[in-house]
Amino acid sequence: MTIEGKTEARMQKIRLGMVGGGTGAFIGAVHRMAARIDDHFDLVAGALSSTAEKSLASGRELGLDPERCYGSFEEMALKEAGRPDGIEAVSIVTPNHVHYPAAKAFLERGIHVICDKPLTSNLEDAKKLKAVADGSNALFILTHNYTGYPMVRQAREMVAEGLLGMLRVVQVEYAQDWLTEAVEQTGAKQAVWRTDPKQSGVGGATGDIGTHAFNLATFVSGLTLDSLAADLDSFVEGRRVDDNGHVLLRFEGGAKGMLWCSQVAPGNENALKLRVYGTKGGLEWEQENPNYLWFTPFGEQKRLVTRNGAGAGASAARVSRIPGGHPEGYLEAFATIYTEAAAAINAAKGGTAIDPAVTYPTIDDGLRGVAFVEACVASAKDNGAWVKV
Repeated sequence: MTIEGKTEARMQKIRLGMVGGGTGAFIGAVHRMAARIDDHFDLVAGALSSTAEKSLASGRELGLDPERCYGSFEEMALKEAGRPDGIEAVSIVTPNHVHYPAAKAFLERGIHVICDKPLTSNLEDAKKLKAVADGSNALFILTHNYTGYPMVRQAREMVAEGLLGMLRVVQVEYAQDWLTEAVEQTGAKQAVWRTDPKQSGVGGATGDIGTHAFNLATFVSGLTLDSLAADLDSFVEGRRVDDNGHVLLRFEGGAKGMLWCSQVAPGNENALKLRVYGTKGGLEWEQENPNYLWFTPFGEQKRLVTRNGAGAGASAARVSRIPGGHPEGYLEAFATIYTEAAAAINAAKGGTAIDPAVTYPTIDDGLRGVAFVEACVASAKDNGAWVKV
């Protein structure tokens, strides 16, 4: 990353593998681009599809050595761990139900894991994976990529510095419209697995985008969720998971919140928005205009803080790459997670302490996210009853 025109010290490139993300997979391509932006990783191996033939074809398209294009993640973990030039880290970009067994296979062999969210498809697997990660000498990084935006880091810094005073209200929403109709019935791959509880888990919109909203709210506010009450719907006939959720939140310490996630809201593309209010002021940020953060001290005029502009602090600057006025967006935020992961991995390789400024979502963040989803489903089944998380 570039900070105010100064380039950080060159980190050694990390040999990277990938599970999933073969030909036509959107999120696999995003991870590969994110890993390349700051040039800290070399993709050298992959189990890119569910069959050996498709994995080999995808690997060839990416220029991988055919001998390192594997038919399964089990084979990849075993063989790469035995190579002197084997992978040091792996990206897991599969449907949710594969996260647990794949991450477990690599963590047990001391290979660092960078995993797409949510952590797993169910809370039981999430708890088991945390035990594996805690017992491994490898790191686990969860790609809640929205925490990588500079102005999200700025908001977190301002809350931590007490500029908002004691927090009272946290409002977060993530609205999309792409599942307004039964897209899964057309065979569209991304819709099919996301609406199949065997692959996605019990949460639909709550698991897919609600976990992002929940993670963002707690990342910025620093609050810990105590309990929730959820009203979930599957508005599209025949859909087996929720496509809309309204969730009331009670945080430890007395702050309250509300989360709305929907994939059936026409006119919304990726409308992730966060508002945080305290005794001294409020903050507003939206993902579709990520370089802007609105700050309103109580009783004063609203102020616009821009990425690398006047008023932006050190936490935002260290994850900015270009001067203010040039937009940084989704891919750069994703790349920030990979660069933070590279810093942590290289520190681990060198036997040194990780820089305290290095920030990335952990196995504990993932566990909280899966607990959030299952609590939402349990509450909704009990007519919106309050559930302890």
